[in-house]
Amino acid sequence: MPGTFKQRTKVRLVPLQKRKSKVSVESLGAAPQRNISFRRYWEGLPSILAVNSLKILVGKILEAKKKKKPVVMMFGAHVVKVGLSRYLMALMEKGFITAIATNGAGVIHDFELSFGGETSEDVAENLKKGTFGFAKETGQYLNSWALSAARQSQGLGLAVGQRLLESDFPNKDLSLFAKAAALGLPATVHVGIGTDIVYQHPNCDGAAWGQASFEDFKIFTRVVGKLADGGGVVMNWGSAVLMPEVFLKTIAINKNLGKSFKNLTSANFDMIPHYRPRVNVLERPTQEEGSLALNFIGHHEIVLPLLAQALIDGE
Repeated sequence: MPGTFKQRTKVRLVPLQKRKSKVSVESLGAAPQRNISFRRYWEGLPSILAVNSLKILVGKILEAKKKKKPVVMMFGAHVVKVGLSRYLMALMEKGFITAIATNGAGVIHDFELSFGGETSEDVAENLKKGTFGFAKETGQYLNSWALSAARQSQGLGLAVGQRLLESDFPNKDLSLFAKAAALGLPATVHVGIGTDIVYQHPNCDGAAWGQASFEDFKIFTRVVGKLADGGGVVMNWGSAVLMPEVFLKTIAINKNLGKSFKNLTSANFDMIPHYRPRVNVLERPTQEEGSLALNFIGHHEIVLPLLAQALIDGE
């Protein structure tokens, strides 16, 4: 193709050193070494893409703690199911998380770990047997506590946390809700009637769950209101639908009351991209001046321990 060759002889070349590039030797990660400190490991990560974003988030959380601004942790049940409770409790104890919010499954798994030391049943196997979702104690306790909370106009999260603290359950020290109650931190549960196993049990009162969860919605609305105008941080871990929707409504209420969400840092963590976290957690709430949205794709059981250790080590 002579014509094509002639065209290529006329192209304009530039020196590599003058070309704008995104990756340099300085941004490369360090070689792995034995017996090094976490700080050295952290500093040796490549200064590229998600690492940079994670380091920005760590800085924002450290700054929020220093300035006594809220750091809100929203999460789905898998965060508990994949063994991360101790990490979250450590962050709560040290002031890196100031409020937690989850769905109905989140509180169920938290309860089961506290009561029996195990959770996350084999759904396929138990469904085949006709026993899926019918663990006696799970329905017995949680349905009773929801009814009591509703009668006392109490939020579900606080009700569960207080009762776990008062219990003699062998693993209550692993409960996020008991820890929140002990520390005086807001802990809210946002349910969808019919989505959790407790609604299968004969002692379930749907109105009680709705009332207690609505109390938590009001509490969470006040929590989100404290993020206004101040450099707070909100994170969503693994909730693809429920918490992003709840969060957006609390933003809407506070905006309707005249609050501004400048300088808000919003972060989403999940294994795959989802529509609602992207728009309801990241894009829509961070439209005001100084706000930042950060998105992370990865397994919770890998990413959250990394974030937690970076925060503990970075203080």
